Amino acid sequence: MPDNPTGRSAVPAAVLFDMDGTLVDTEHLWWQAAAELADELHHSLTDQDAPEVLGRAIEHTAAHLHRVSGTELSEAELADRLGESFFRKVAAETVPRPGALALLAALRDARVPTALVSASPRRVVDLVLGTIGRDWFAVTLAAEDTPRTKPAPDPYLAAAERLGLDPAACVAVEDTPTGVASATAAGCAVLAVPSSDVAIPDGSRVTLLDSLERADVALLGKLTAAPGV
Repeated sequence: MPDNPTGRSAVPAAVLFDMDGTLVDTEHLWWQAAAELADELHHSLTDQDAPEVLGRAIEHTAAHLHRVSGTELSEAELADRLGESFFRKVAAETVPRPGALALLAALRDARVPTALVSASPRRVVDLVLGTIGRDWFAVTLAAEDTPRTKPAPDPYLAAAERLGLDPAACVAVEDTPTGVASATAAGCAVLAVPSSDVAIPDGSRVTLLDSLERADVALLGKLTAAPGV
């Protein structure tokens, strides 16, 4: 890390947070919604399905279930059912991940802007924001807000652009391989805090932690200046 002539700790230009499984404990609710629909289609979800479910947009998982089940229902019908099920589950149970709100508060105190970058639909994003608070974020992006969603880089590129920043100066906080792929493709440094047992591949700008409780502003600042910690 280069010397800091001011003697102050470096801070990231911005921190871009994934939502489900990162800030709130909803990734398991998404898996439940997908698993319940899969059971109705006589397909049991296993670890082999995880790359097509975890961190994925509703439409992607619906297309996967359509393909593996051979159902006569259309992909659009499956997507509608998935969306409704997930929305109901999130409405009934939205719990912040350990350390999430404390980290947001520390970033606010340090005057580091934050963005919410989600592959969930806008109505789910707004539902969660109504629980954890909207004022944490300068920018919020949902699945509908970019031409492509994760794992494409579009959501993180859009968040950085709306903040007027270079993605390379930003840290993305993610929990799934899909999200990490999106953030790294956009050029962000990544702090990955897995929400499942699915392994997240190593990368030169990917740092793994087991909990956001171990993250702070100083660590996030280091991630934009060095290839890992």
